[in-house]
Amino acid sequence: MKRRATHSSVGIVFCSVALAAAAPASPQETITLPGEDRWLEPRFEELYRVGSLSGADWEQFGSIRRVAFDEAGQLYVFDSQADYIFVIARGGELRRTIGGRGDGPGEFRNPDGLAVMRDGRLAILDTGYPGYHLFNADGEYERRVRLLPGPGRMMHMDYLPYPGGDAVVSAVGSLPLVIRFYDGADDKSHTCRPVERLILTGDVVTRDTVAEGWLPPGGEPVTSGERSGKVFGPRMLLGVLPDGSVAFSDSSAYAIRIARPGTGVWRVLRRPLRPIPVTNRMIDAEKNRQLARLDKSEGSMHPTLIRMGRERVAKLEFFEEVSILREMKTGWSGEIWVQRRGEEPLDDEGPIDVVTMDGRYLGSFRVGTIQLPSAFGPDGLVAFIEMDELGVNTVVVKRLPETLK
Repeated sequence: MKRRATHSSVGIVFCSVALAAAAPASPQETITLPGEDRWLEPRFEELYRVGSLSGADWEQFGSIRRVAFDEAGQLYVFDSQADYIFVIARGGELRRTIGGRGDGPGEFRNPDGLAVMRDGRLAILDTGYPGYHLFNADGEYERRVRLLPGPGRMMHMDYLPYPGGDAVVSAVGSLPLVIRFYDGADDKSHTCRPVERLILTGDVVTRDTVAEGWLPPGGEPVTSGERSGKVFGPRMLLGVLPDGSVAFSDSSAYAIRIARPGTGVWRVLRRPLRPIPVTNRMIDAEKNRQLARLDKSEGSMHPTLIRMGRERVAKLEFFEEVSILREMKTGWSGEIWVQRRGEEPLDDEGPIDVVTMDGRYLGSFRVGTIQLPSAFGPDGLVAFIEMDELGVNTVVVKRLPETLK
Protein backbone atom coordinates (compact mmCIF):
# COMPACT_ATOMS: atom_id res chain seq x y z
CA MET A 1 0.00 0.00 0.00
CA LYS A 2 1.45 3.35 -1.02
CA ARG A 3 1.97 5.73 1.90
CA ARG A 4 2.33 9.49 1.76
CA ALA A 5 4.15 11.63 4.30
CA THR A 6 2.36 12.01 7.62
CA HIS A 7 2.65 14.37 10.55
CA SER A 8 4.97 11.96 12.30
CA SER A 9 7.65 12.42 9.64
CA VAL A 10 7.21 16.03 8.55
CA GLY A 11 6.87 17.70 11.97
CA ILE A 12 4.35 20.28 12.99
CA VAL A 13 2.15 21.69 10.24
CA PHE A 14 0.56 25.12 10.74
CA CYS A 15 -2.84 25.78 9.26
CA SER A 16 -5.41 28.51 9.00
CA VAL A 17 -8.75 28.57 10.78
CA ALA A 18 -11.45 31.23 10.84
CA LEU A 19 -11.58 31.49 14.65
CA ALA A 20 -8.73 33.75 15.72
CA ALA A 21 -5.33 34.83 14.52
CA ALA A 22 -2.68 32.25 15.25
CA ALA A 23 0.28 33.10 17.45
CA PRO A 24 3.44 34.02 15.56
CA ALA A 25 5.87 31.23 14.85
CA SER A 26 8.57 30.93 17.52
CA PRO A 27 11.76 28.87 17.95
CA GLN A 28 10.98 25.39 19.19
CA GLU A 29 13.16 23.37 21.52
CA THR A 30 13.00 19.62 20.89
CA ILE A 31 13.88 17.28 23.77
CA THR A 32 14.29 13.57 23.09
CA LEU A 33 13.39 11.40 26.06
CA PRO A 34 14.83 7.90 26.64
CA GLY A 35 13.43 5.18 24.41
CA GLU A 36 13.73 2.33 26.90
CA ASP A 37 10.90 1.94 29.41
CA ARG A 38 11.73 2.29 33.11
CA TRP A 39 8.96 0.61 35.07
CA LEU A 40 7.31 2.21 38.08
CA GLU A 41 5.71 0.35 40.97
CA PRO A 42 1.98 1.17 41.44
CA ARG A 43 2.26 1.87 45.18
CA PHE A 44 -0.76 4.11 45.59
CA GLU A 45 -2.21 4.66 49.07
CA GLU A 46 -6.02 4.44 49.07
CA LEU A 47 -7.62 7.19 51.17
CA TYR A 48 -11.39 6.84 50.68
CA ARG A 49 -14.17 5.80 48.31
CA VAL A 50 -17.51 7.43 47.50
CA GLY A 51 -20.32 5.92 45.45
CA SER A 52 -22.30 2.89 46.52
CA LEU A 53 -25.84 1.54 46.42
CA SER A 54 -25.50 0.82 50.13
CA GLY A 55 -24.13 4.28 50.94
CA ALA A 56 -25.81 7.60 51.65
CA ASP A 57 -28.47 8.83 49.23
CA TRP A 58 -26.19 11.49 47.75
CA GLU A 59 -23.49 9.03 46.75
CA GLN A 60 -25.71 6.76 44.68
CA PHE A 61 -24.33 8.30 41.51
CA GLY A 62 -26.09 7.86 38.18
CA SER A 63 -23.40 8.80 35.68
CA ILE A 64 -20.18 10.53 36.69
CA ARG A 65 -19.19 12.96 33.95
CA ARG A 66 -16.08 14.44 35.56
CA VAL A 67 -14.18 14.67 38.85
CA ALA A 68 -11.69 17.34 39.95
CA PHE A 69 -9.85 18.70 42.99
CA ASP A 70 -9.29 22.21 44.33
CA GLU A 71 -6.19 23.41 46.19
CA ALA A 72 -7.76 22.48 49.54
CA GLY A 73 -7.96 18.87 48.40
CA GLN A 74 -11.75 18.89 48.14
CA LEU A 75 -13.14 16.52 45.52
CA TYR A 76 -15.83 17.66 43.07
CA VAL A 77 -18.02 14.97 41.50
CA PHE A 78 -20.26 15.95 38.60
CA ASP A 79 -23.17 13.51 38.24
CA SER A 80 -24.59 14.32 34.81
CA GLN A 81 -27.63 12.10 35.35
CA ALA A 82 -28.68 13.94 38.51
CA ASP A 83 -27.42 17.35 37.26
CA TYR A 84 -25.61 17.95 40.54
CA ILE A 85 -22.03 18.68 41.57
CA PHE A 86 -21.10 17.14 44.92
CA VAL A 87 -18.28 18.76 46.92
CA ILE A 88 -16.53 16.22 49.15
CA ALA A 89 -14.11 17.01 51.98
CA ARG A 90 -10.69 15.39 52.30
CA GLY A 91 -12.12 12.78 54.65
CA GLY A 92 -14.80 11.65 52.20
CA GLU A 93 -17.80 13.40 53.78
CA LEU A 94 -20.19 15.60 51.78
CA ARG A 95 -19.59 19.36 52.12
CA ARG A 96 -22.22 20.78 49.78
CA THR A 97 -24.30 20.13 46.67
CA ILE A 98 -24.41 22.54 43.72
CA GLY A 99 -26.89 22.75 40.85
CA GLY A 100 -30.03 20.82 40.04
CA ARG A 101 -32.30 20.93 37.01
CA GLY A 102 -34.25 24.13 36.35
CA ASP A 103 -34.15 27.64 34.90
CA GLY A 104 -33.37 29.56 38.06
CA PRO A 105 -30.02 31.08 39.09
CA GLY A 106 -27.52 28.30 39.65
CA GLU A 107 -29.75 25.65 38.07
CA PHE A 108 -28.97 23.74 34.88
CA ARG A 109 -30.87 22.91 31.71
CA ASN A 110 -28.33 20.52 30.21
CA PRO A 111 -24.98 20.62 32.02
CA ASP A 112 -22.21 18.83 30.19
CA GLY A 113 -18.90 19.58 31.85
CA LEU A 114 -17.07 20.89 34.89
CA ALA A 115 -13.94 22.99 35.33
CA VAL A 116 -12.73 23.50 38.91
CA MET A 117 -10.29 26.37 39.43
CA ARG A 118 -7.60 25.86 42.04
CA ASP A 119 -9.24 28.28 44.46
CA GLY A 120 -12.54 26.38 44.26
CA ARG A 121 -14.42 28.54 41.76
CA LEU A 122 -16.43 26.58 39.20
CA ALA A 123 -17.32 26.92 35.53
CA ILE A 124 -20.07 24.59 34.32
CA LEU A 125 -20.88 24.42 30.63
CA ASP A 126 -24.62 24.25 29.99
CA THR A 127 -25.54 23.38 26.40
CA GLY A 128 -29.15 24.29 27.10
CA TYR A 129 -28.39 28.02 26.91
CA PRO A 130 -25.52 27.63 25.74
CA GLY A 131 -23.08 29.20 28.16
CA TYR A 132 -21.02 28.78 31.30
CA HIS A 133 -22.46 29.04 34.83
CA LEU A 134 -19.90 30.56 37.21
CA PHE A 135 -19.87 29.82 40.95
CA ASN A 136 -17.61 31.22 43.67
CA ALA A 137 -15.45 29.14 46.00
CA ASP A 138 -18.35 28.81 48.49
CA GLY A 139 -20.58 27.28 45.83
CA GLU A 140 -22.70 30.41 45.41
CA TYR A 141 -23.95 31.26 41.94
CA GLU A 142 -22.37 34.40 40.41
CA ARG A 143 -23.40 34.76 36.76
CA ARG A 144 -23.63 33.15 33.35
CA VAL A 145 -21.36 33.81 30.35
CA ARG A 146 -22.91 33.22 26.94
CA LEU A 147 -21.16 31.00 24.40
CA LEU A 148 -21.73 32.09 20.82
CA PRO A 149 -21.11 29.95 17.71
CA GLY A 150 -18.01 30.57 15.69
CA PRO A 151 -17.93 30.77 11.90
CA GLY A 152 -18.47 27.59 9.92
CA ARG A 153 -18.93 24.31 11.74
CA MET A 154 -17.86 24.74 15.34
CA MET A 155 -17.39 21.82 17.67
CA HIS A 156 -16.52 22.47 21.28
CA MET A 157 -15.30 19.59 23.33
CA ASP A 158 -14.38 18.93 26.92
CA TYR A 159 -12.57 21.80 28.60
CA LEU A 160 -9.99 22.30 31.35
CA PRO A 161 -9.48 25.05 33.96
CA TYR A 162 -6.87 27.67 33.11
CA PRO A 163 -4.56 28.97 35.89
CA GLY A 164 -5.84 32.23 37.30
CA GLY A 165 -9.49 31.20 37.07
CA ASP A 166 -10.60 33.57 34.32
CA ALA A 167 -10.67 31.06 31.45
CA VAL A 168 -10.95 27.46 30.37
CA VAL A 169 -9.01 25.64 27.66
CA SER A 170 -10.47 23.41 24.97
CA ALA A 171 -9.64 22.06 21.54
CA VAL A 172 -11.57 21.12 18.43
CA GLY A 173 -11.16 17.37 18.23
CA SER A 174 -10.71 16.58 21.90
CA LEU A 175 -12.78 13.98 23.71
CA PRO A 176 -15.56 13.83 24.67
CA LEU A 177 -18.07 15.83 22.68
CA VAL A 178 -19.78 18.59 24.64
CA ILE A 179 -21.43 21.06 22.29
CA ARG A 180 -21.97 21.58 18.56
CA PHE A 181 -22.76 24.67 16.53
CA TYR A 182 -23.76 24.73 12.87
CA ASP A 183 -24.40 27.74 10.65
CA GLY A 184 -25.00 25.93 7.37
CA ALA A 185 -21.40 26.22 6.20
CA ASP A 186 -19.56 23.35 4.60
CA ASP A 187 -18.56 20.62 7.05
CA LYS A 188 -14.91 20.84 5.97
CA SER A 189 -14.47 24.50 6.89
CA HIS A 190 -11.69 23.64 9.35
CA THR A 191 -8.17 22.92 8.16
CA CYS A 192 -6.74 22.40 11.65
CA ARG A 193 -7.68 21.52 15.21
CA PRO A 194 -7.20 24.72 17.21
CA VAL A 195 -6.30 24.75 20.90
CA GLU A 196 -8.23 27.64 22.41
CA ARG A 197 -8.40 29.59 25.62
CA LEU A 198 -12.02 30.58 26.29
CA ILE A 199 -12.00 33.77 28.38
CA LEU A 200 -14.89 34.14 30.83
CA THR A 201 -14.42 37.66 32.18
CA GLY A 202 -17.16 39.31 30.10
CA ASP A 203 -20.81 38.62 29.32
CA VAL A 204 -19.84 36.60 26.22
CA VAL A 205 -17.03 34.07 25.85
CA THR A 206 -14.08 35.40 23.85
CA ARG A 207 -11.59 33.10 22.15
CA ASP A 208 -7.82 33.16 22.07
CA THR A 209 -6.02 30.62 19.86
CA VAL A 210 -3.08 29.18 21.80
CA ALA A 211 -1.86 26.81 19.07
CA GLU A 212 -3.07 25.16 15.88
CA GLY A 213 -3.06 21.39 15.99
CA TRP A 214 -2.63 19.32 12.88
CA LEU A 215 -5.72 17.97 11.12
CA PRO A 216 -4.84 14.94 8.95
CA PRO A 217 -5.85 15.27 5.28
CA GLY A 218 -9.38 14.01 4.89
CA GLY A 219 -9.86 13.89 8.66
CA GLU A 220 -12.67 15.37 10.68
CA PRO A 221 -12.09 17.55 13.77
CA VAL A 222 -15.04 15.95 15.53
CA THR A 223 -16.00 13.01 17.63
CA SER A 224 -18.58 10.69 16.15
CA GLY A 225 -19.42 7.29 17.54
CA GLU A 226 -16.38 5.25 18.44
CA ARG A 227 -13.73 7.04 16.46
CA SER A 228 -13.02 10.45 14.97
CA GLY A 229 -11.52 10.93 11.53
CA LYS A 230 -9.78 8.00 9.85
CA VAL A 231 -9.46 4.69 11.63
CA PHE A 232 -6.10 4.41 13.49
CA GLY A 233 -5.56 8.16 13.00
CA PRO A 234 -4.17 10.62 15.58
CA ARG A 235 -6.38 12.02 18.30
CA MET A 236 -6.18 15.52 19.70
CA LEU A 237 -5.04 15.14 23.32
CA LEU A 238 -4.83 18.07 25.70
CA GLY A 239 -3.68 19.11 29.17
CA VAL A 240 -3.11 22.41 30.98
CA LEU A 241 0.07 23.01 33.01
CA PRO A 242 0.36 25.11 36.21
CA ASP A 243 2.33 27.92 34.51
CA GLY A 244 -0.41 28.46 31.92
CA SER A 245 1.24 26.45 29.16
CA VAL A 246 -0.80 23.86 27.30
CA ALA A 247 0.49 20.38 26.46
CA PHE A 248 -1.08 18.66 23.48
CA SER A 249 -0.52 15.80 21.07
CA ASP A 250 -1.90 15.91 17.52
CA SER A 251 0.12 13.38 15.53
CA SER A 252 0.62 9.65 15.17
CA ALA A 253 4.17 9.95 16.52
CA TYR A 254 5.23 10.21 20.16
CA ALA A 255 5.34 13.99 20.26
CA ILE A 256 4.00 16.19 23.07
CA ARG A 257 3.90 19.86 22.09
CA ILE A 258 3.94 22.59 24.72
CA ALA A 259 2.48 25.97 23.83
CA ARG A 260 1.61 29.16 25.65
CA PRO A 261 -0.73 32.04 24.78
CA GLY A 262 0.94 34.67 22.61
CA THR A 263 3.91 32.41 21.86
CA GLY A 264 2.58 29.22 20.32
CA VAL A 265 4.53 25.96 20.45
CA TRP A 266 7.89 26.49 22.14
CA ARG A 267 8.90 22.97 23.17
CA VAL A 268 8.36 19.46 21.82
CA LEU A 269 8.95 16.32 23.90
CA ARG A 270 9.63 13.15 21.94
CA ARG A 271 10.36 9.52 22.64
CA PRO A 272 12.00 7.46 19.88
CA LEU A 273 9.01 5.13 19.57
CA ARG A 274 7.77 4.70 16.03
CA PRO A 275 4.15 4.30 14.93
CA ILE A 276 3.63 1.09 13.00
CA PRO A 277 2.42 1.17 9.37
CA VAL A 278 -1.17 0.16 8.73
CA THR A 279 -1.32 -2.99 6.61
CA ASN A 280 -4.06 -4.51 4.47
CA ARG A 281 -4.34 -7.27 7.07
CA MET A 282 -5.10 -4.68 9.79
CA ILE A 283 -7.70 -3.03 7.56
CA ASP A 284 -9.42 -6.32 6.82
CA ALA A 285 -9.35 -7.32 10.50
CA GLU A 286 -10.97 -4.06 11.60
CA LYS A 287 -13.68 -4.24 8.95
CA ASN A 288 -14.41 -7.85 9.90
CA ARG A 289 -14.57 -6.88 13.59
CA GLN A 290 -17.17 -4.19 12.91
CA LEU A 291 -19.17 -6.46 10.61
CA ALA A 292 -19.19 -9.21 13.24
CA ARG A 293 -20.56 -6.76 15.78
CA LEU A 294 -23.34 -5.83 13.37
CA ASP A 295 -24.12 -9.52 12.85
CA LYS A 296 -24.58 -9.90 16.62
CA SER A 297 -27.03 -6.99 16.57
CA GLU A 298 -29.35 -8.62 14.04
CA GLY A 299 -32.68 -9.19 15.69
CA SER A 300 -32.21 -6.29 18.09
CA MET A 301 -31.64 -3.55 15.50
CA HIS A 302 -33.83 -2.43 12.62
CA PRO A 303 -32.72 -3.97 9.29
CA THR A 304 -32.27 -0.48 7.83
CA LEU A 305 -29.75 0.37 10.55
CA ILE A 306 -27.91 -2.88 9.92
CA ARG A 307 -27.74 -2.08 6.21
CA MET A 308 -26.52 1.46 6.88
CA GLY A 309 -23.88 0.07 9.23
CA ARG A 310 -22.56 -2.29 6.57
CA GLU A 311 -22.40 0.56 4.06
CA ARG A 312 -20.46 2.66 6.57
CA VAL A 313 -17.96 -0.17 7.16
CA ALA A 314 -17.44 -0.54 3.41
CA LYS A 315 -16.57 3.16 3.14
CA LEU A 316 -14.23 3.34 6.14
CA GLU A 317 -11.04 5.33 5.58
CA PHE A 318 -7.81 4.35 7.30
CA PHE A 319 -4.81 6.39 8.37
CA GLU A 320 -1.37 5.31 7.18
CA GLU A 321 0.01 4.67 10.67
CA VAL A 322 -1.27 3.41 14.00
CA SER A 323 -1.05 6.32 16.42
CA ILE A 324 1.02 5.78 19.57
CA LEU A 325 -0.63 8.09 22.12
CA ARG A 326 -4.25 7.46 23.17
CA GLU A 327 -4.92 9.66 26.23
CA MET A 328 -3.30 12.49 28.18
CA LYS A 329 -3.69 14.07 31.63
CA THR A 330 -1.61 16.72 33.38
CA GLY A 331 -0.77 16.44 37.08
CA TRP A 332 -1.11 19.04 39.82
CA SER A 333 2.62 19.90 39.77
CA GLY A 334 2.98 19.84 35.99
CA GLU A 335 3.70 16.20 35.21
CA ILE A 336 2.32 14.92 31.92
CA TRP A 337 0.74 11.48 31.97
CA VAL A 338 0.20 9.80 28.60
CA GLN A 339 -1.27 6.41 27.80
CA ARG A 340 0.14 4.57 24.80
CA ARG A 341 -1.60 2.05 22.60
CA GLY A 342 -1.71 -1.61 23.62
CA GLU A 343 -0.73 -4.70 21.68
CA GLU A 344 -3.54 -4.43 19.14
CA PRO A 345 -3.96 -1.38 16.85
CA LEU A 346 -7.24 -0.30 18.48
CA ASP A 347 -6.22 -1.20 22.03
CA ASP A 348 -6.19 2.00 24.10
CA GLU A 349 -5.00 0.31 27.31
CA GLY A 350 -1.23 0.40 26.83
CA PRO A 351 1.55 1.48 29.22
CA ILE A 352 1.23 4.85 30.97
CA ASP A 353 4.24 7.18 30.81
CA VAL A 354 4.96 10.04 33.21
CA VAL A 355 7.15 12.89 31.94
CA THR A 356 7.72 16.49 33.00
CA MET A 357 7.33 19.62 30.90
CA ASP A 358 11.06 20.36 31.27
CA GLY A 359 11.93 17.12 29.53
CA ARG A 360 12.48 14.48 32.23
CA TYR A 361 11.18 10.94 31.86
CA LEU A 362 10.04 9.70 35.29
CA GLY A 363 9.03 6.23 34.22
CA SER A 364 6.11 4.11 33.03
CA PHE A 365 3.44 1.88 34.53
CA ARG A 366 3.04 -1.55 32.99
CA VAL A 367 -0.17 -2.50 31.21
CA GLY A 368 -2.93 -3.37 33.66
CA THR A 369 -1.21 -2.14 36.84
CA ILE A 370 -3.18 1.15 37.03
CA GLN A 371 -5.67 3.11 34.99
CA LEU A 372 -4.97 6.70 34.00
CA PRO A 373 -6.15 8.94 36.90
CA SER A 374 -9.29 10.95 36.17
CA ALA A 375 -8.15 13.89 38.31
CA PHE A 376 -5.05 15.16 40.12
CA GLY A 377 -4.98 17.24 43.29
CA PRO A 378 -2.52 18.75 45.79
CA ASP A 379 -0.30 16.64 48.04
CA GLY A 380 -0.29 13.78 45.56
CA LEU A 381 -4.06 13.24 45.53
CA VAL A 382 -5.49 11.39 42.54
CA ALA A 383 -9.02 10.17 41.76
CA PHE A 384 -10.10 7.18 39.71
CA ILE A 385 -13.62 6.58 38.38
CA GLU A 386 -14.53 2.92 38.64
CA MET A 387 -17.66 0.86 38.04
CA ASP A 388 -18.65 -2.06 40.22
CA GLU A 389 -20.25 -5.33 39.12
CA LEU A 390 -23.72 -3.76 39.39
CA GLY A 391 -22.78 -0.88 37.13
CA VAL A 392 -22.60 1.68 39.97
CA ASN A 393 -20.05 4.49 39.61
CA THR A 394 -17.48 4.75 42.39
CA VAL A 395 -14.77 7.37 42.87
CA VAL A 396 -11.61 6.10 44.55
CA VAL A 397 -9.24 8.70 45.98
CA LYS A 398 -5.62 7.66 46.44
CA ARG A 399 -2.22 9.25 47.02
CA LEU A 400 0.63 9.03 44.53
CA PRO A 401 3.87 7.25 45.38
CA GLU A 402 6.45 9.59 46.92
CA THR A 403 8.56 9.52 43.76
CA LEU A 404 5.73 11.07 41.72
CA LYS A 405 4.35 13.73 44.10
